[in-house]
Amino acid sequence: MLNQKEIIQTISMIKDQHLDIRTVTLHISLFDCISESAERTADNIRRKLSPLAAKLVATAEDIQAKYGIPIVNKRLSVSPVSLIGAASGGYALIARAMDEAAKENGIDFIGGYTALVQKAMTPKEREFLLTIPEVLASTERVCSSVNVGSTRAGINMDAVALMGEVVKRTAALTADRGSIGCAKLVVFANAVEDNPFMAGSFNGVSEGDSVVNVGISGPGVVKAALENIRGASCDVLSETIKDTAFKITRMGELVGREAAAAIGAQFGIVDLSLAPTPVRSDSVGEVLEAMGLSVVGAHGTTACLAMLNDAVKKGGTMASSHVGGLSGAFIPVSEDIGMIEAVRKGALSIEKLEAMTSVCSVGLDMIAVPGDTDASTISAIIADEAAIGVINGKTTAVRVIPAVGKKEGDEVEFGGLLGRAPVMGLSRGSAKEFVSRGGRIPAPIHSYKN
Repeated sequence: MLNQKEIIQTISMIKDQHLDIRTVTLHISLFDCISESAERTADNIRRKLSPLAAKLVATAEDIQAKYGIPIVNKRLSVSPVSLIGAASGGYALIARAMDEAAKENGIDFIGGYTALVQKAMTPKEREFLLTIPEVLASTERVCSSVNVGSTRAGINMDAVALMGEVVKRTAALTADRGSIGCAKLVVFANAVEDNPFMAGSFNGVSEGDSVVNVGISGPGVVKAALENIRGASCDVLSETIKDTAFKITRMGELVGREAAAAIGAQFGIVDLSLAPTPVRSDSVGEVLEAMGLSVVGAHGTTACLAMLNDAVKKGGTMASSHVGGLSGAFIPVSEDIGMIEAVRKGALSIEKLEAMTSVCSVGLDMIAVPGDTDASTISAIIADEAAIGVINGKTTAVRVIPAVGKKEGDEVEFGGLLGRAPVMGLSRGSAKEFVSRGGRIPAPIHSYKN
């Protein structure tokens, strides 16, 4: 439980430093909804999700009123739909059932339109991947993710090549909305089963029937703490971030446990990731600058981000025995005012962002690229990020938006937490021949640990 001093500090963080619970996500197993009929499977899913969704929203509102802690998003996450629909097909019917249950009950997003194809694809899984563009274009709240690599399996380059085409098709089908469909699609390596954040959330096959996972915020709190220790050594810097992460995580666990008890679900994890917004003083980019950088993207940025990630994880694991998800610091461009401004200044390139992903929470996130970028280049970007994840045994991901009709230097407006994205330039070289080889990049030698 929080003590009196921590409660007072938390109130100040909420009032002055943009602290909030970014999401309470209820993860739900759909394996008991499987039927030989697509229509029946969809009906089973709708009947299971709707009452749980209503209960989640009511519970989150009660907790927010009780403690005065803002809960920004209420989300659902389900078992990978590629597995749920394998017997019956009808993936689009399932997606519509998910979307309707979310929309009718005030759920912000629902994740789990997911496939795990890190080693190979079955014919059904390939069929599933090809449905993603139409599903994301025709639904409002459904989010999709695909895992194309892992440290144990290597990288499925057939899936990587196909996902380049899927991203391009999704962009085209939502071109009238800034190609926003791509903002609801992420391609992973080493995807985790208990991630509460979108677009990559799904309920892993080893998870329970219903589990509450919490994602916290906190860049503004960390920035405020660092502004009080300007000129201090890196040791003090790290310790300050660690202490701040401890306090934030305690609040997240309190909310998660209360929500789980009220819903009748298991409490899963607190995801320690610092989740930014496009609002001033709620930015990971601004935290990095408070650590001593003149601008994000300057030499030293990767070192600062590595220290930030490590200190956040150390503080969080001291505060909770149930830490999971992605845990670290997100560096999405469109959702972070510090990143947006660094790109506008020309200080932050996609190459520097790629280097930062070797130590950040995930990867290349919410990055707009020119609309005429070809599918093989998108696939090559995915392959590069997957390689960083597979070799380093960490989660990496790509969520890029080839914004139709936009060129380098333009901006795409998404609104809300998705923010706005300056269109970033890409290398003019081509990897088309490499991507077209297909097959599988073998797992690294250090994965053979048994």
